[in-house]
Formats: sequence, C-alpha cells, structure tokens
Amino acid sequence: MTALGDSLTVIPPTWRPDLVDPYDYVEEVGRKIGFSQIEATLPPLTAGRGLTRAQQGRRAALHAVADAGFVEVISLPFIGDTDLDGLGLTGEDPRRRTVQLANPLDDTRGYLRTTLLPGLFQAVSRNQSRSQDDVAIFECGTVFLAGPPARAPRPSVDHRPSEEELAQIAAALPDQPRMLAGVLSGNWLPDRWNGPAVRADWTHAVLLAESAAQALGVRLERRSARQAPWHPGRCAALMVAGQIVGYAGELHPKVCKAFGLPARACAVELSLDALLEAAPAGGQITPLSTFPVAKEDVALVVDAAVPAAQVREALVAGGGDLLESVELFDVYTGEQVGPGRKSLAFSLRLRAADRTLKDAEAAQVRDAAVAQATAQFGAELRS
Repeated sequence: MTALGDSLTVIPPTWRPDLVDPYDYVEEVGRKIGFSQIEATLPPLTAGRGLTRAQQGRRAALHAVADAGFVEVISLPFIGDTDLDGLGLTGEDPRRRTVQLANPLDDTRGYLRTTLLPGLFQAVSRNQSRSQDDVAIFECGTVFLAGPPARAPRPSVDHRPSEEELAQIAAALPDQPRMLAGVLSGNWLPDRWNGPAVRADWTHAVLLAESAAQALGVRLERRSARQAPWHPGRCAALMVAGQIVGYAGELHPKVCKAFGLPARACAVELSLDALLEAAPAGGQITPLSTFPVAKEDVALVVDAAVPAAQVREALVAGGGDLLESVELFDVYTGEQVGPGRKSLAFSLRLRAADRTLKDAEAAQVRDAAVAQATAQFGAELRS
C-alpha cells in the first residue's frame, strides 16, 4: 500500500480475490478500524412529487368500489387448464394465451392468470364452505397475456445492457394490463325489519363498474353481448367511446357448477387501464344555474330488441345543451303496446344558465329529443 497526497494505492494479497471494486476496499478499511468509528450521515431528503395521475386514479376507483359495498380480496395469480375449461373459453379466446411457469407452486395451476375471475370464484366457494352465503368481493390486479414467442437475451452483468438488449427484453415480456373484477352471490341486503332481503343480481355487478368509472369521470355505455363465462342474453359489454373495456352480467350455469358457485351468481371484469386512459386530464366545474328546472316526461314505444341505453343516448343527442339530464323510470311490455314492442318512459330535466325556460322552449327541446329517437329507432310517442 502506498499513499501519495489524497490518493491511496493498494494491492490486495493473492488470497483475497474478493477485493475487486473500490467500495470493497472502503468496506475493508471500515472493518479494520471499526464501523463504529465512522459517523452515520443520512442522505439529503428531496421534495416529494406526490402520487402520479395513474396512482391517484386507481385509488379513487378502488375507494369508490369499496364505498359501494364490495370487499377487496387478493388471490394468487395462478391458473390451470381446469380453470380455463371451466370458464368455457374457446381455443381462439385471448385468455388462452397463457404464460407457463418454470417451477409452479401447484402442478394443477401452472400458468400466470389471464383473468381475475378464477381467483375470485375460489374465494366465493371458500366463503360458501364456511356458511358465508352473501358475498360481494372484488380484486384489482394485473393479468398476463402471452404474445408471439420470443427469447429474451441474457446480458452480461459487468456492464449496463444496451438499448437494443433492453428493447428485446421488453418485447419478450407478456402484456400485463391491470384489471378490475368482482363476483356476487346470495343477498345484496339481508332480511331487515323494514323489508325483505334484496337478491344480488346483474345490476350490482354493473354498479361496481359504474362506481369505478364515475370516480374517474368516465361514462360507461352498455350493450348486449355474448362472452364467456357469462350467460348468453344476460351479459352486457361495457364500452367507453365505442371501445369495449369489459363485461358484466350473470354467470353461465355450467360455469357456476364447474367452480362450485351458487346458481345465478354474477360477475364483472373490466380493464382499469382503459378507464384511466379515458379519464379526463383535468376537470372543469360548471357553475350551477340559479334558474328553475323544467320537467318533461316522455314514453316511447320501440322494438323490444332496442336497448334502453341507446334510446336514452338518442334523446340526449337531440335535446341539446338545454337538456340537463335524462333518466329511465319505467319499462312496460303488454297488450297496450303490442307484441314484440316495449314502452320506455324517460324523465327529462331542462334548464338554462341565463333565464327561466318558457313552456314553448321546453316543448321544443322535448320534441327535438323525441325526433332524434324516432329517426334512429322508429320510436313512437305512447298515448
């Protein structure tokens, strides 16, 4: 060892091949003189930047779902062929694109999950076995969808991987979207002194999705759909700006039997990443109008196959800026409207920001909204 000014040159003995890097020598010196002789100095603290927009959005969505009455659970991210077959997935279903584990904890579940539902099904079945019949649970987590076969390089550890190697590693990773899912069975509300029990159904599954979307400022649209593992005709596609982000509804009886679930259990699964991407970056508060609201009710007769949500959208499009809200409050089918037809009754609220609407103005907005529904779906005003 030689010293020259502020520099120190050391040569390790032949029996110490572990002394390679500069910090190895620093540690060796500290061990010789005693680490207690070195004054502890904390690194300087930097100002925090707070939660990212995505983190804030995820917390808001999960808090909204929990406030709606659901209990959060965490399940193991593993599935097997039995789970995929029990869901009734076809061979072309993207959820069949599994990532196989090299050393699984359980030979019957040797893949990373491609959907959150099997884990939730197991939680419901476990609760059922312990006489917990009324279950409303949800989970937020990533799923893993394998892409085209690719082999990631193994860069050397003596230097930082090149940009090309990092790109190859990223390309070999599976898609990992963050999903939000929930399962319900039994009663939503138990028997009470002031009323009978309320059965959990598809409306509560949709409630989970709506609660998360509203917390992010996103409006969900619903369309009838056919998608495993839901029951055909009792499944709704959840859409944002015309793009499907998930599904909700009643589970297929075969799925309930395969996973040991009670009959008519309901489930929902949607992409939380898609909701966060569609969420507005900044909110704009509209001042409340101090002028009174005008109310108009319309009952429209349409074909039974026409979704009520689409009729509502037509009313909104035709009503214009003066139309504050449109709510469906009654659905009627019977002899008065004829076979294959149904009557949809909507409550329209109209308000102007700068004046009190006259009866003629309110009627004009109502007629414009009805005209739009008539043009799109052949709707007729019910007398």
